[in-house]
Amino acid sequence: QVQLVESGGGLVQAGDSLRLSCAASGRTFGHDAMGWFRQVPGKEREFVASLKWNGDNIRYSDSVKGRFTISRDDTKNTLYLQMNNLKPEDTAVYYCALAPWSTAVYEYWGQGTQVIVSS
Repeated sequence: QVQLVESGGGLVQAGDSLRLSCAASGRTFGHDAMGWFRQVPGKEREFVASLKWNGDNIRYSDSVKGRFTISRDDTKNTLYLQMNNLKPEDTAVYYCALAPWSTAVYEYWGQGTQVIVSS
């Protein structure tokens, strides 16, 4: 049973930094893809960043490129999102997700962690 548990959200001011973590368990991640998404109430879930668990294929949305960094620690089975120079428009619930290599579809999702950036 795959489990994804996010942590690290909170209330910060514009210009501050936060690091989100996603502890993953339940399978060998190998060539799976893992990503971060975010959602604001009333809007569709938005892609933020992703990578292949082997470290390849790192991608970012244009809105966070240059400010956010996705990484993983395979000794801890943990995915990270380092968020710098946060802006009020980054306020959202952030979710981590896993796409098994066999389907390339994000099938597994965490419960989300709230990030609020005040101006």
